[in-house]
Amino acid sequence: MAHHHHDDVPLDALGQPLTAHTHTHNGSTHTHVYADVPAGPPSRLHLRGTVLPEGEVRDVWVVDGVVASEPVADAVTVATDCWILPGLVDAHCHIGMGPNGATDAEDVERQALLDRDAGTLLARDTGVPTDTRWVDDREDLPRIIRAGRHIARPRRYIRNLAEEVEPEDLVEEVRTQARAGDGWVKLVGDWIDRDAGDLRPLWPADVAAAAIEAAHEEGARVTAHCFDERSVTELVDAGIDGIEHGTGLDDDTIATMAERGVALVPTLCNIETFPQIAAAGEEKFPTYATHMRALHARRFETIGKAVDAGVPVYAGTDAGTSIPHGLIAEEVELLGRVGGAEFALGAASWRAREWLGVDGLADGASADLVVYDVDPRTDLSVVRHPRLVILRGRVVRS
Repeated sequence: MAHHHHDDVPLDALGQPLTAHTHTHNGSTHTHVYADVPAGPPSRLHLRGTVLPEGEVRDVWVVDGVVASEPVADAVTVATDCWILPGLVDAHCHIGMGPNGATDAEDVERQALLDRDAGTLLARDTGVPTDTRWVDDREDLPRIIRAGRHIARPRRYIRNLAEEVEPEDLVEEVRTQARAGDGWVKLVGDWIDRDAGDLRPLWPADVAAAAIEAAHEEGARVTAHCFDERSVTELVDAGIDGIEHGTGLDDDTIATMAERGVALVPTLCNIETFPQIAAAGEEKFPTYATHMRALHARRFETIGKAVDAGVPVYAGTDAGTSIPHGLIAEEVELLGRVGGAEFALGAASWRAREWLGVDGLADGASADLVVYDVDPRTDLSVVRHPRLVILRGRVVRS
């Protein structure tokens, strides 16, 4: 049904222009959000809608860039009859990385804005070769939690992305990257071994265990890229804190992860590309191609078992090389196929924020939130079309 635009902009109780106006006509209720939503410096804002995860209709007030539970004088109502979520989280993202390695500041900004406008207001950078610390000074760009650079072995990962070391130097390099990051270190757990013609672990299990212990001594958690069956088992047994992708998980390793609270970020957007990866390697490495197709074929079964077992699972797109930025909604939809809508939304919002130590919509927290016209719990495709994105109290997309 077409929306009818009105010449007279409604006013709130204080006589200020409303940027959101809800009314009913022709049997349908509509929320109109006008283009003159306040932008620039933090405004005094008011929203009223269903706040997730609680599912309660309430008022949300924003003042000086933070959430307030009490009414704020002179606040402008920017949305009513809506659904409000803590800002989305891409827990496996590479802002500052492209297919050929490091990117310039212009590309970093472009990537960050694509993610932000999709509703991602917090990104866990799981390894980039670019210094992106300057992003922290830009209040219009998402927050980033960094893991330094990937750590891999020579000729066992994508060129120009990782710090490449042999096993005898892994512990020291882990300490270096722990100090460079924001509490995370990223290992490449497996990659194709051209001599073997298939995926193989990069690190001896005892060396990996020593490296993980070193990271913990530095106050950092460790996560690892793992496609293969053997690498993920060895690294979980070695005491790792997180697994990326996890396509090779078996029942015993899943049980260990659930018991110890080891996180899984499956990056289903990435796993969807496994058939293309297999086709590209088929001629030289047919065993590898068959393996990648098998991992892809059972992806939903594997990740579903992890969800059912109670493994903490979070949303991540793996944007940065072949995966475009701004795909958090697609990742949420894929996770919804595994665990249902509310699970998927939590994996990309409130549960991910709690895991990373960042507040949601608590009183006094940074006002980072996304607003939808329709309940995303009933239709996850709504996540592709946020009505408002508010970052640090500023409306950055409307």
